[in-house]
Amino acid sequence: MRLISICPSNTELAAYLGLAPSLIGVDDFSDWPAEINGLPRLGPDLNIDMDKVEALQPDLVLASLSVPGMERNIEELEKRYIPYVIVPNPKTLKEVGDCILFVGKVTNTSEKAEQLFEKFNRILSFYESLSRKIDAPKSLYWEWWAKPIFTPGAANWLTEISKLAGGRNVFEDRPEASVQTDWDDVKERNPDTICVVWVGVHKKKVNPKVILKRPGWEEIEAIRNDQLYILDEPLYCRPSPLLLNGLAQIAHILHPDIYPPYVEGKDLLMDF
Repeated sequence: MRLISICPSNTELAAYLGLAPSLIGVDDFSDWPAEINGLPRLGPDLNIDMDKVEALQPDLVLASLSVPGMERNIEELEKRYIPYVIVPNPKTLKEVGDCILFVGKVTNTSEKAEQLFEKFNRILSFYESLSRKIDAPKSLYWEWWAKPIFTPGAANWLTEISKLAGGRNVFEDRPEASVQTDWDDVKERNPDTICVVWVGVHKKKVNPKVILKRPGWEEIEAIRNDQLYILDEPLYCRPSPLLLNGLAQIAHILHPDIYPPYVEGKDLLMDF
């Protein structure tokens, strides 16, 4: 099967199912696994070059509606009669697991998908059991974007990850998936830990001085105790099984005496 993926999380789902060799083209932002790096690039996920897609003659395009504006890609695929499926846009970790099954079904890899799905849920159960050992959850502030400030609310997998890691998202009282707020609100909530995962920005390009020059930064518990972390954005901001690696990383940061170490470069779903 000749596959094309036009968003990073779909590329990752395909790779977990052993379909990386079947991929013949991907969007510009797909960067995992390393073996896809030599594939033709088809443009950013909000502006896919459909002439290139059409020329590659795929059997199936793994499309998405996870970001406003992606509907233009669907319109073009329809117009050109290019075969595609829209991978569901998960909001929870359980729904990420469901996406494994969905991609498995449409790519005829259901047996592999069911095995991964079972392991995925086993890992979540393992972390849930460890989280019950935490007497005092750490409060976490996740920063998705800096100007204006965006952070995840209750309807987002990072709130789930926070709980499984023995923490509590300080914005879990806000029902939406993505919350626009301001620095005064963050200061008032006074988190124990600050995690910076700017969407689409590599951690090497994130300068912590952006936060450390904000007014009153020295009043925040996290900064007073040197608990400001610049983390790997793909492990937290994409709805794919890579989120398990993010869970392993932040859990060990928060409670190293309870959770196993996170080994960079090791994939939890593949190696658990």
